[in-house]
Amino acid sequence: MYEFLSYEKDILTFIFFGIVVFLSVVTLIILRIFIYYWDTPIVKANNRTVSFILLVSILLNFLSVLLFLGRPMDITCLLRQASFGVFFSIGVSSVLAKTITVCIAFKASKPRSIWLKWISFNVSNYVVLVCSSVQVLICVIWLLVSPPFVEFDHRSYPGKIIIQCNEGSVIAFYSMLGYMGFLAAVSFVLAFMVRTLPDNFNEAKYITFSMLLFCSVWISIIPAYLSTKGKYMVAVEIFAILTSSAGIIGCIFLPKIYVLLFKPNLNSRKAVLKRNK
Repeated sequence: MYEFLSYEKDILTFIFFGIVVFLSVVTLIILRIFIYYWDTPIVKANNRTVSFILLVSILLNFLSVLLFLGRPMDITCLLRQASFGVFFSIGVSSVLAKTITVCIAFKASKPRSIWLKWISFNVSNYVVLVCSSVQVLICVIWLLVSPPFVEFDHRSYPGKIIIQCNEGSVIAFYSMLGYMGFLAAVSFVLAFMVRTLPDNFNEAKYITFSMLLFCSVWISIIPAYLSTKGKYMVAVEIFAILTSSAGIIGCIFLPKIYVLLFKPNLNSRKAVLKRNK
């Protein structure tokens, strides 16, 4: 008897598939709303380009879960961890870029600040590019040196053959996860330090909550991931991916969507400046 997250026999697969579709549709709706309100103060004040990159990366991250479902094959084993790692790192790098932008914006508001020159210099785009490039490099080296492959496990459960992906290089796999955790930790620390800034700049309090949720999910998931095998180990990772991604969407974007749709009077330059005072 073969065991994996099957579309034919496992209801858990359909549950994950439904959640992926639902969260992907929600992300697309949020993306459409942001594009529609592209030139309004609320969207502009929160680094709209990086917000767009973050939303697209989260959408791709949701869709990457589909590579974990169904019977493992060489191509899905090769792509699933690398795609998840790259897309998630782009997302976390975008959150880090937002946090750094908040810090620079506040410091540059002081008279004769040396940070004024950094306002015109598009720091956030470079942060996303550099930080995500490191993860891309890790994944490329991983796939070239010791790529994942399909493995048949005959020993874990008598009478069952577990079809799973062997990650190849364990060091590369945990390096990918470790680097992603490092980016999240840096984002959390910086956002926590500036969480009480004036409201005009303060996206940091939402970033703090999102990174706290992100770190809590992955720290709590690690013991469960290491103690399970087969399809349940895959299910634990899928749960972590979906939960942490949805947490970023909920904490960072839903408050803005609420203002854009239900409090349009706050989406003006006058209202933003008044809140800042």
